[in-house]
Amino acid sequence: MKLLVTGAAGFIGSSFVRLSIAQGHEVLVLDALTYAGNLANLDAIKDAPRYRFVKGDIRDGKLAEELLRSFKPDALVHFAAESHVDRSIMDASPFVSTNVGGTQVLLDAVRRAGTQTRFLQISTDEVYGSADDGKPFTEQHPLKPSSPYAASKTSADLFVLAYQHTFAMDALITRCSNNYGPYQFPEKLIPLFTTNLFEGRKVPVYGDGMQIRDWIHCDDHSRGVLSALDKGKSGQVYNLGGGNRLANIEITRLLLKLTGRGEEFIEHVKDRPGHDRAYLIDHSKATRELGWTPQVSFEQGLADTVAWYRDNRAWWEAVKSGAYRDYYAKQYGNR
Repeated sequence: MKLLVTGAAGFIGSSFVRLSIAQGHEVLVLDALTYAGNLANLDAIKDAPRYRFVKGDIRDGKLAEELLRSFKPDALVHFAAESHVDRSIMDASPFVSTNVGGTQVLLDAVRRAGTQTRFLQISTDEVYGSADDGKPFTEQHPLKPSSPYAASKTSADLFVLAYQHTFAMDALITRCSNNYGPYQFPEKLIPLFTTNLFEGRKVPVYGDGMQIRDWIHCDDHSRGVLSALDKGKSGQVYNLGGGNRLANIEITRLLLKLTGRGEEFIEHVKDRPGHDRAYLIDHSKATRELGWTPQVSFEQGLADTVAWYRDNRAWWEAVKSGAYRDYYAKQYGNR
């Protein structure tokens, strides 16, 4: 396939691009290189003949339409998003502008270009709210977002489904649980705690740490997205989950063990506002209709992830210091 991928210099998008190139697909990346975008994430495929990078904003409809007309992709895979809940609590406006407005701009660009491009929206299980009743989310679960971030993704999802219905667009959605793996920006739990522990710093656990999440390796997520592109039906939503349901305090203790640190490195801090207690996802529809199941065991995946951060200290030190932004500034200019 020929794939136009937005936000592919980020954590999950770069995993998807590396896998797509390895499987023989042709990829054009569109990324604005905001704080979470890092070209070093794509170093492994930067010289691949089937790969090309364009620095640009998804809210630039003219640019998106030009790329669609010239590249004529089989699918647009839309990863680009503001995604950190804490940042959305501090200021929701970038989330509305990028996640909602940017998605709408891309949908219109696909319509105007007339290229018969499939539109795949990469979403999140956070649109369902908190699974306080202990029941896993199915695709029919009511949408009850609890944070400004989740609300912006919910709105974007509804735009995708509305455009599919109104304009008969070939569009579908995947909603994934918490991702982990290499190249994750160290503001999220696993990379933040891992790198803090390597630095001999304490890890900030929100509240009692009993918030439950379903964890999936980023490569399993990427395989699920490719399966949805291949076998998914227009207008449908597919949940992708790893089946690894652990409380944050359990994750913390596993990371302590893997980094050789003791419980004195745990620092309980005030919980964030509106913090959902549980995300539980049912991915049986994806297994049944797409033939997809997660392949990476959490025990091995977490150990491999911690080992990656141990072996790639220069990568995360550059991200934490901000020096990584100099990596692309000379080629593409600062944002």
